[in-house]
Formats: sequence, C-alpha cells, structure tokens
Amino acid sequence: MKIIFTIVSLLFTLAAGAQTTADPVVMTVNGVPVYRSEFIYSYNKNNGEEVIDRKTVEEFADLYVNYRLKVAAALEAHLDTMASFRKEYLQYRDRQVLPAIVTDADVMAEAHRLYDVQKASIGPQGLVQPAHILLRLSQKASAKEQEAAKARIDSIYGVLQNGGDFEQLAKDFSQDPGTAKRGGLLPWIAVNQTLKEFEEVAFSLQTGEMSKPFLSPAGYHIILMKGRKQLEPFDTVLNDILKFIERRNIRESIALRKVDAIVKVSDGSKTNEEVMQQYADSIAAVDSDKKWLFKEYHDGLLLYEESNRMVWEKAAKDEAGQEAFFKANKKKYKWDAPRYRGIAYFVRDGKDVKEVEKCLKKLDFEDWNEKLHATFNADSTKRIRAEKGIFKRGDNAVVDRLVFKADTTFKMPEGFIEAAVYGKKLKAPKVYTDVRGLVVSDYQERLEQEWIADLRRRYAVVINYDVLKTIPSYADITK
Repeated sequence: MKIIFTIVSLLFTLAAGAQTTADPVVMTVNGVPVYRSEFIYSYNKNNGEEVIDRKTVEEFADLYVNYRLKVAAALEAHLDTMASFRKEYLQYRDRQVLPAIVTDADVMAEAHRLYDVQKASIGPQGLVQPAHILLRLSQKASAKEQEAAKARIDSIYGVLQNGGDFEQLAKDFSQDPGTAKRGGLLPWIAVNQTLKEFEEVAFSLQTGEMSKPFLSPAGYHIILMKGRKQLEPFDTVLNDILKFIERRNIRESIALRKVDAIVKVSDGSKTNEEVMQQYADSIAAVDSDKKWLFKEYHDGLLLYEESNRMVWEKAAKDEAGQEAFFKANKKKYKWDAPRYRGIAYFVRDGKDVKEVEKCLKKLDFEDWNEKLHATFNADSTKRIRAEKGIFKRGDNAVVDRLVFKADTTFKMPEGFIEAAVYGKKLKAPKVYTDVRGLVVSDYQERLEQEWIADLRRRYAVVINYDVLKTIPSYADITK
C-alpha cells in the first residue's frame, strides 16, 4: 500500500511540474496562480444553460478576481484553521472521495459477506411462510375474557376442520390488520424473528399443514403453513443484495473499512485523515473536474466565512451604520402608496381599546410587542390579540377596513368583541427601521464595494490576457 501512495505522490508531483506548459496561468492573485483549467471549470459552471445573466469571459474574469481576492483575505485571517471550517470541508471532501474508494470487487465481496451472514442466521431449518388467524388477548385479560377468546378460536378451528376457507376466515375474523387483508399471509421468516411460542409451532409444520389453536403473548393463533424453503443460491438473490447495498449506503461502510485497514497496516504512520487526503489527491491527479470541485468547495467555505464577517453579519448587526446609511440616502427610500406603522388588534373588553393606546403612547415602536404581552397577555387569559407591522393595503384586513377605508371584511376571533388599530399612517419611511430590510441589503452592497476596493489596493493582481483570449465563451461553445 505504501508503494502505491508513493507512486501516486510522484505522479502528482510530475503533473504539477508540467502544469505551466500544459495548463498555463490565466491570472495571479496575491501571488497565487489561477490555471486555465480552473478558470474554465468555474466559468462553464457559472454560465450554463440555466443561467439567465451569462457573462463574457472578460466580465467573468473581473468577478473571478474579486472571488480570489476574498479568498486571499480569508486565508490571511487564518479562517482555514478554524475547527468548524475544517470539519465541514472534510465532511464534504469525504462524501466525494468515499464512493471512489470502492471497487466492483469490493461490492461483490460485501454481497458475499451479507449472503453468508444471512445464511448463517437462517440456519439449517431454513425459512417458513405461514398464514395465521389471530384473536388478540391481553396478558391482563380476566378469566371470563380468556374463556370467550378460547371458545371463539375453537369455533373458527371447527369451521376450518369442516372445510372452511382459511383465507376468507382470516379476512373476516383475524385481528392482525396487517395480514388479515392478505388472508393471514405473513412474509418469509427465519428463526428468532418472531414470538417464541409462534415460532415453535410454525417450524414444526410442513407445507399445507394446519396447527391447532395455541396461545402466545399476542393472543390465540391458528397457523396454516404456506411454504418452507432454504435460502436461494447466491446468484439468484445477487441483484436484491446489490439493491440493498445501494439503498442502505453500505458502500460508505466498505470504504471506511478499507481506510481503517490501511491505517492499521501503517502501524501508526498514517491517520485516517491522511489516508483520505491521499485518496483525494490521487483522484484529483487524474480528474481535473474533481480537483477543481475540491478547491471550489474549500474556497467557497472560506469566502462565505469572510463575507459574513466583513459584509453580511457586519451590516445586519450595525444598527448605527444602518441609521446613518438611511439618513444619507433617505431620498432613495420611497413607497408607491402609504403605509400604516402600528398594530391591528382585537379585544375581549371594549375598555381595553383605550388601555392599549395609553400603554403604547410614549413607547418606541420596537418595544410595543413586549409591552403588550406584559400588560395584557401575561396570564392565562389573553385580553388582546395583536399583529404589529408596517402594513400596505392588502396586508391586513383590519387595517384595510379601519385605516385605508377599504370595503373589506374580517372575521372576529372567538371570544373577542371589537377590532381596533393603533399607530400612524405614513406617506414615506420616517426612520430606517421602516425599511430595515432594504437598508440592510443596500448597506451590505456598499460594504461589499468598499471591501473589494480595499482588497484590490492591498493585493497584487496580474492577468495574462493572452491566455484569457484562448478561453471560449459560452456562446462560442454552444455554436
């Protein structure tokens, strides 16, 4: 095994040495080369048939520079050393690598192993397929209930002995709903798969033989033996075993056992992670798409973490920044129709309408829900039912009726007697919280632009336009 991985490592080194001639560098970002094959992989993936806003090669190159700059910033911040990053990336890498570790011979060996285990568990008694009629009886049943059940099962048995149809009687009287509709038929069973009392009787019967009524923890049974057999030959059930392997994702277990075996043979010189990385490297050496897929996911995770830190989460949490951005761009935020900033609510007692107004009069809009709950709904009796928001026409029927004077109706909740509103009708947003979602989105875009400008100042970018011109556009590929 050590020889194999040494050869793989040598091939990978030789391939890297020839990279610059067979796979020239399109650009270098912060000293890190981007090869033509990587750029083409990313360009084609992001400009496929389903993409509406396809980019030219030159347009995509500009966006790709931004992408590589952000990754460079993430690496400089050592985000790739975070335990959370390592865990998520390795889980993804392993999902890609594990299936490739398993050969057809491995699968066939596993199929034989599963067959042998099944054959051993069945044992020399083989399999039986019984049909049964069950009259359920609780283990706590009274003597009277037991006598009644015994009398009834004996009556059914008497009918069967006189030529009664087992299948029809099972449908009519069996209290096992799963099998009654099939005339009492059970699936093929082996030893130790069902109740001991049931099993002892079932395996004592020959095909076509019927048991006398007997008692198990489930109740009274009568069994008709429909068939007996040994496990079919391996070749006969192979397709079923292979389907079972795929359905249960046993391939992954096979792969993990192979990795564990390599680690064990190495006498501690290799860890599971090192073996998985060697497998990943060997796959990448012969499959460029997989190589760039690994890198894409690795760098994509870094990009997400750094973008979240520098833009998304930063903007979402910076309320002072949101407010300042709104004030500086207030003219941008307009509504096509008035809004109502307030609450629509129902009360059980008409006196609470005035109480709600008194309660909220001097409070900030953001604090209304908490105050309403504490004042009116703190105990088991909910005095009001309220919806708070910035409503446009059509958002809330109560607001439509009472504020916008629309000809609409609403249903009064059970137990409530009056609907009311409290708030203010606005022609345009007054504060940033009136349009927080839009402000945050625009603020994030501003931070993104500033961040990219800073990265372009900090990191050197060199584009090889001669190589870039050799890359076919999506339009050229599809001609």
